[in-house]
Amino acid sequence: MQIRNNGRGVRAAPSLVFTGCSATATAPGAPRAGGQRRQVVVGGRRVNTVDVHAHCIVPKTYEMMGKKMEDHQFPDLDEVGPKRIAAMDRQGVDIEALSINPFWYRTERDLAAEIVRIQNEALAEMCGKYPDRLVAFASVALQFPDLAVHQLEHAVKKLDLRGAAVGASCAGDEFSDPKFHPFWAKAEELGVLIFVHPQSTPDLAKRFKGNGWLANTIGNPLDTTICLSHLIFEGTLDRFPGLKICAAHGGGYLPSYAPRSDHACRVAPWHCNPDVKLKKKPTEYLRTMYYDTLVFTSEMLRHLAAEVGASQLVIGTDHPIPWHQDPVTHIMNAPGFSDEERIAMLGGTAAKLLGIKP
Repeated sequence: MQIRNNGRGVRAAPSLVFTGCSATATAPGAPRAGGQRRQVVVGGRRVNTVDVHAHCIVPKTYEMMGKKMEDHQFPDLDEVGPKRIAAMDRQGVDIEALSINPFWYRTERDLAAEIVRIQNEALAEMCGKYPDRLVAFASVALQFPDLAVHQLEHAVKKLDLRGAAVGASCAGDEFSDPKFHPFWAKAEELGVLIFVHPQSTPDLAKRFKGNGWLANTIGNPLDTTICLSHLIFEGTLDRFPGLKICAAHGGGYLPSYAPRSDHACRVAPWHCNPDVKLKKKPTEYLRTMYYDTLVFTSEMLRHLAAEVGASQLVIGTDHPIPWHQDPVTHIMNAPGFSDEERIAMLGGTAAKLLGIKP
């Protein structure tokens, strides 16, 4: 296979590449030459930073779906190698947790199984090449929950992947659907992190048309908001209290307007299932999940921490998609946090969740 690389001719496709590379530009405060790694220091202590939100794609599986890499919306591809590591060095990111956004949730079983197998083996290979810089979330075929259970266990126990990356729903079904219970049970049993990354909100595709990339700008945060709300209100988080979930983009809109959730069943009890008796107020469940810090401003980060707790926050860069120019300084410069809270957000919490040793 060959791919076209940003008009610079044709080269062989690597086994694993990152979609887009605009974020590799030098971030403010970062070293600008010589490949020197940016050192992050808090209170005089060198901090190991861990990014839980970093995208990649395996060209072979993308092609298996009848897609072409050159047609991808972020087609400027970069090998997962020296250039990628140099970009992390400039950002001040020591370790990235790679994940692949699911595009296989509506495929038949055999194809889904093969896509997941190829991707997980590619992810494991890349992590093995850079063991001190990369870890990864497994792909799983959630449309077949029994298969996803085996895929997750194999990925964690045999490939040393650190959890799984999932969408915010699967082929139109909410993750609170009982058919997904075996998967949540296995994730809870293994004690691994499940990274929830939205895939827009397909039901609103018509309304998202027009200027502003609304399918992503609005659709992605909304998708996560709906997902987490169902997990709360349907009692899924009560059923699996040990489940570790991390939501991309600061949990979408939910933390910004969470208290409304505490009043819904009081105001309109006929819209609430009497058979679902939550053990906590809906807002209390927010403090049992984790969220990345991709919320853009210091005030948004302060508010997110106020709603869910600074202990629940971890770096998310969305690399290589350049949503935030300098995710590390975003945390370093936000007022109101103690040194210990910053150290936890920058890497301490994520390292524990992902089993990364000091």
